[in-house]
Amino acid sequence: MFERFTTAARDAVTGAVAEARRAGAATVTEEHLLLALLAQGALDPLGVDRAAVAAGLARARRRGGMSRADEEALAGLGIDLTRILSRVEETHGEGALAAAAPRRRTLGTSLRSALGRPEPAGRHVPFAPGSKRVLERSLRIAVGRGDRHIGAPHLLLALLSRPGTVSEVLADHGITYEAAESACQPVSLPDPASARRPMTGRDGLSP
Repeated sequence: MFERFTTAARDAVTGAVAEARRAGAATVTEEHLLLALLAQGALDPLGVDRAAVAAGLARARRRGGMSRADEEALAGLGIDLTRILSRVEETHGEGALAAAAPRRRTLGTSLRSALGRPEPAGRHVPFAPGSKRVLERSLRIAVGRGDRHIGAPHLLLALLSRPGTVSEVLADHGITYEAAESACQPVSLPDPASARRPMTGRDGLSP
């Protein structure tokens, strides 16, 4: 599948891994993919305020990644998520639920910790099931549109197609699947099956 990714899409994937490492996360999540697309400027043509979207993601993280649908479902069971959040933060400090999930400790990790050595900058961070599905979905979207390559816009569409905090935050800033799809331009690059040189074309969204 990755041989069909454009340079911009590949940069977004590697950028997501870098975001996860920077956050000390155990896995690469959908949020990291969106942050990478934001940093890349892939959403700029849609008039997105990068800082505002990042702040929206931070607020969602503070709720432990709970979406509004999750909050409504809990409310239907008589559970007030806001009240629980307040109590947790009273005890453990603000942003307690936003902390990255702890990574599984390996022998190498334990030895580095005991010796006071930092984690290697290039440590492997696996993709979470949700973010894997986003990558798979981007391929289906490209095929469904008749596009021969998978670009950053396809990754954005894949993120918007999935329920959860990422699509909710984007919708709060006026970015819906329909809006992104209408701005998505076909990617014109050499056929990866016949091209042997690295892809250098970049793709994006129309103004």
